[in-house]
Amino acid sequence: MASLADPQVREFLSHGTRTGKVAFTGADGRPLVTPVWFIVEGDELVFNTGKNTAKGRAFARDPRVALCVDLEEPPYALVEVQGTVTLSEDLDELVRTATEIAARYMGADKAEEFGKRNGVAGELVVRVRPTKVIAHFQVTA
Repeated sequence: MASLADPQVREFLSHGTRTGKVAFTGADGRPLVTPVWFIVEGDELVFNTGKNTAKGRAFARDPRVALCVDLEEPPYALVEVQGTVTLSEDLDELVRTATEIAARYMGADKAEEFGKRNGVAGELVVRVRPTKVIAHFQVTA
């Protein structure tokens, strides 16, 4: 089994602007999936979401999560992270993580702008602590 400590897994997850597709359970029990911008920080994946979004409400009810990142062209690859989330509303942490995430996806020149926009009351820092990591590289090789 892979782990976030594996350099190949970390590089894959951190490469470019690949999005994570996060799966969670809706209030009525339906499985749901949505893309997220994220960063790898220590032994966790980190993203932000609104406290009152479907994701925010779902994670408050049930901390279990799965997140998949894939390479959508040959040689195709994927990393799936299963785990649990912790949530924080700390404003300093929100601004910091929102700014780092924005730097990855929007570029350094827009990071501060997006960090301030997204690091506000009502948002959450979501930290995914892996319990299982599955990696498949060079699927078609």
